[in-house]
Amino acid sequence: MRRRPAHSPAAAPSPPVTLQEATIAVTGATGFLGRYLVDVLQARGARVVAVVRSPEKAPELEARGVELRRADLTEPEALEEGFRGADAVVANAGLFALSYRKPHEYIETNLQGSRNVIDAASRAGVRRIVKVSTSIVYRPGGRDSHSEEHPLRTAQDRMWPWNVYAISKAAAETEAWREADVRGIELSTVRPGGIYGAFDTNFTRVHEMLMGWPISIYPAFFHNPVVYAADVADGVARILENDASAGRAYNLAGEPGTTGWDFLRAWRDAGGPCPRVTIPVPLPVRMRLSIARAKEELGWQNRPMTEGIRELLAVEAAGSAQRRIGVPSAN
Repeated sequence: MRRRPAHSPAAAPSPPVTLQEATIAVTGATGFLGRYLVDVLQARGARVVAVVRSPEKAPELEARGVELRRADLTEPEALEEGFRGADAVVANAGLFALSYRKPHEYIETNLQGSRNVIDAASRAGVRRIVKVSTSIVYRPGGRDSHSEEHPLRTAQDRMWPWNVYAISKAAAETEAWREADVRGIELSTVRPGGIYGAFDTNFTRVHEMLMGWPISIYPAFFHNPVVYAADVADGVARILENDASAGRAYNLAGEPGTTGWDFLRAWRDAGGPCPRVTIPVPLPVRMRLSIARAKEELGWQNRPMTEGIRELLAVEAAGSAQRRIGVPSAN
């Protein structure tokens, strides 16, 4: 795989790299997005190694041919063993919930996790990493959709209870770029918008809770370009299949201008349960992301929300996280 400097201009298109029989190590494979990553990578023919804290919690992954290796982000030696023999690493794990009373600990934990992953991959002989970041790493401001060149938050930004996680993810991504440059790692990052999908404990869970009341409220003007988890996983796979993606960041999100009310309509159209009365509540929060780079360089597309919601409802109706989640084709 060719090496290019971080954030370098797009290179000429290169022949696709097949994942057939490639060994891909995935951290956080037992989590919400991690399970989609496993499904998509296996559908591409990859051999998946799940590098997780608690292998005993994922017998269904082992039953599907996923090799389970125990390691925590705080354990460089265990991570090195977890990554050994892999052709690439998908760095999906990260700290999400830590008290705001210790915001700097929150940032340092994610920072050190990034350092440990890059260091462990380097020592294990792995030269390709895709890091799962988030779109909230962007510094607020600006009227246009945020492209991948928009400035990121920094650890020096003023911290509030609602932005500590965002600052920690931005700092972790910045550290990952720095460490990758030092160690000669071919790094790419993905910055998803709000992710929805089956068995989600965050965005989708809150939405389903609101939909469970006979009379409910819902944000009407919340601009949130949500993206289906299977499409985020598809974007990660496309990056691994494209050598020219090394040194590049990619927004993976819904179409700019998508609102919370649009998601509610799509939910209703997909047959999701809804309150008898839903009261719109103004929530003037705006997040606009340009997805032109992912479309042009990777051939990536986010599926219509109605389609994604219909699939997640079907998976949840099966009543078990062990059911395979549908994945898009590689074309």
